[in-house]
Amino acid sequence: MLEEFKKFALRGNVVDLAVGVIIGAAFGAIVNSAVQDVFMPAIGAVTGGLDFSNYYIPLSSKVQAGLPYADAKKQGAVIGYGQFLTLTLNFLIVAFVLFLVIRAMNRLQTAQPKEPEAVPADVKLLSEIRDLLAEKPRV
Repeated sequence: MLEEFKKFALRGNVVDLAVGVIIGAAFGAIVNSAVQDVFMPAIGAVTGGLDFSNYYIPLSSKVQAGLPYADAKKQGAVIGYGQFLTLTLNFLIVAFVLFLVIRAMNRLQTAQPKEPEAVPADVKLLSEIRDLLAEKPRV
């Protein structure tokens, strides 16, 4: 069983997946930093510091009005639509930044020249016959 596990763990797909997960985690940290440290402050400056995260609808009479969302949740049931809007906006920004990064990476990759496809022998023979018939004068 140990030999079988070793064979499975060292298979190319598993190693590739592990490398992908590690690079993905590091890349995720870079994208999150770009969103939180670059884009969100710029959006906050443009919108006048608009922050939806403390917008909520209290569902319980125990919840006092005007409290921050985190404190209101401790007092009772609330619908935190502002938090949802904030996270949705963050997702859209992350998705857009990721799109831009992948687009830039695709442009930087060198195009691999395609090898001509091998033509099957029967198709090649039929093509030659067609070409010969086309050259032959018609009567």
